[in-house]
Amino acid sequence: MTNPTTHTPAVYLASSSPRRQELLERMGMTFALVAQGVDEQVQADEPPEVFVIRLALEKARAGFANRPVGATAPVLGADTAVVIEDDILGKPTDQADALAMLERLSGQTHRVLTGVALVDETGEATRLSVSSVTFRAISLAERQAYWRSGEPEGKAGGYAIQGLGGVFAEQLEGSYSGVMGLPMFETDDLLRSFGVASALSAPAGQ
Repeated sequence: MTNPTTHTPAVYLASSSPRRQELLERMGMTFALVAQGVDEQVQADEPPEVFVIRLALEKARAGFANRPVGATAPVLGADTAVVIEDDILGKPTDQADALAMLERLSGQTHRVLTGVALVDETGEATRLSVSSVTFRAISLAERQAYWRSGEPEGKAGGYAIQGLGGVFAEQLEGSYSGVMGLPMFETDDLLRSFGVASALSAPAGQ
């Protein structure tokens, strides 16, 4: 991933995720990265929808506190969760954990929730993207080979739909970019509500 921008950013991104950076680039947004550090543990009896919105907002707030002095652009935060039977599947801790996640997702339909939050001096707002993904049956040999590819590491639910893991996805209803980690529709809607112009709304020649 190249340096997002050397110009004045339209938005700050409180995330180190290459996927979210890629999606913002696809949207034509000029952005800069800003540090954030939050506890990503699920709270007791916390519904998945509340969890992703809370974390997205906490990340945006933390990033807002770390903006460069004099910065005025809002801060964007996001969080994604893979959910099956209301259980949140986080990032696998090791091979056994990843294989267990993929076994649970095999031949089943799960939800992918992504919360998006934007914070600036005037206030804060959030959006929620909900998608449904159906996996075909995945054999043990395939799960092991997928782990060896290195892709499941650091991925919610132990897979990346935009990578090799996409071969498991038989059907997707909802937002493909949301499953990747940053729903473009909801993000654009949120940015526009804060007066941040998208590439499509910029005048010709700019």
